[in-house]
Amino acid sequence: MGSLKIGRMVLGPMQTNSYFVYREGESKVMYFDPPSSGAHICEKLKDAGFEPEVILLTHGHFDHIGGAAELREKSGALIGCMEEEKVLLEDPWINVSAQMRGPITLEADFFFHDGDILEYGDKKCRVIGTPGHTAGGCCFYFEEAGICICGDTLFAESIGRTDFPTGDEEALFKSVREKIFVLPDDTALYPGHGPATTVGHEKKNNPFFS
Repeated sequence: MGSLKIGRMVLGPMQTNSYFVYREGESKVMYFDPPSSGAHICEKLKDAGFEPEVILLTHGHFDHIGGAAELREKSGALIGCMEEEKVLLEDPWINVSAQMRGPITLEADFFFHDGDILEYGDKKCRVIGTPGHTAGGCCFYFEEAGICICGDTLFAESIGRTDFPTGDEEALFKSVREKIFVLPDDTALYPGHGPATTVGHEKKNNPFFS
């Protein structure tokens, strides 16, 4: 059995990181946070020999969901998110799309909760609820590979903003300390914007937690 790998596409007006996780030698991928142009994502994956089997969202802001509906339409993959994000998906003022490039709404196909284990083929991750950036923000932890896709909860030496609807600064600090910083120090963190980092690096160098 091949090892788990992660790929990245940077897309959309906010240069959002969208990720796909796959087993080396296999074609099915778990796709995370398609920001825009689902057709483009589907085409790029196909060109590389991949196809999405599920679309998972770290949270419901416009720059992380803008390509989800089209990617679902093109691939047949279902969309899942934390249940608390339903209101963001369905309200363009709360997901901030109405204030930006035009209203976006989205209907999820299924919901999951903190601590749930999501399994697709021989790929498995744990949902880590990390409220703060939004009420239903979450991370996806692949323990086997030491990978954590963390959305806009935590960035390299920074944190997600909390001044949008459902944001809560105190909750975000608690989420990082109690949910992310308890992971092994060598866990690779893949944020929604900017470069990857590690748990150990952020514990030592993130100015918000020094």
